[in-house]
Amino acid sequence: MSPSLLDERTEARPNPRQEAAVRARGVSPGRRRAVTVTRGVAGVLTVALLWEVLPRVGLVDDYFIPPLHVVLGAWGDLVRSGELARHLHASLVRSATGFLLATVLAIPTGAAIAWYRPVREFFQPVLEVFRNTAALALLPVFTLLLGIGEASKIAIITYACFFPILLSTIAGVATVDPQLLRSAKVLGLSPVATFRKVVFPAAVPTIFTGIRISGAAAILVLIAAEIVGANAGLGFLISYSNNNMLIPKMYAAILTTSVLGLGVNYGLVALERRFSRWRP
Repeated sequence: MSPSLLDERTEARPNPRQEAAVRARGVSPGRRRAVTVTRGVAGVLTVALLWEVLPRVGLVDDYFIPPLHVVLGAWGDLVRSGELARHLHASLVRSATGFLLATVLAIPTGAAIAWYRPVREFFQPVLEVFRNTAALALLPVFTLLLGIGEASKIAIITYACFFPILLSTIAGVATVDPQLLRSAKVLGLSPVATFRKVVFPAAVPTIFTGIRISGAAAILVLIAAEIVGANAGLGFLISYSNNNMLIPKMYAAILTTSVLGLGVNYGLVALERRFSRWRP
């Protein structure tokens, strides 16, 4: 019988000394990870097999859901013609620009809101209003103000990415262990040094939670904005292919979007580990 979530959460785990003893006895520490990866790959292959088989046997309409090999063939044609690279480049530039702008603006703002009470009291009502307003609901507003060009798309991505990073920064800074702050005070650190050497490093894991959420939001909002109005980008490619009944090409663009989102997530996870090496 496979383990339940309750079993996983209550499973007895070895402490660091026990893990070191296991490694000393020659037991591979990566065995469980290998099993987990194998199961994940098996799940992906199962979905791919169903995608290939179900249209072939007629359980789904192969015109609207073509077999996987047809989609992969269309994807190969897009790659060889250079069309996919053009659309991917346009999407990457927009999403990366909006994401980086949101990160640069949100982290200092969130740190100031959490660190200084007057700033927090000043911004709190405004934040409560805007953080509960869906980004796509403001897309017409950005289009009216900035036009249908690149500026409006980058602005809506920045808006969508800003609040997850902002809120995670506020939470990370505000929930730093008070014992760490007392220790910094005993050591005579100035407020600036305390924030730089104690508070911000301790808040990094929480901040990266918001950054990862924003990474996904950058892709999702970008695709919607490009579907509404663009002449290049993955969202435009999906919309154009759908309107012209180029169904395999549409699915190829959707797959590319999924792979892009997956790559962004894994890249941010690796970056988080790089900046959180002090954690056990």
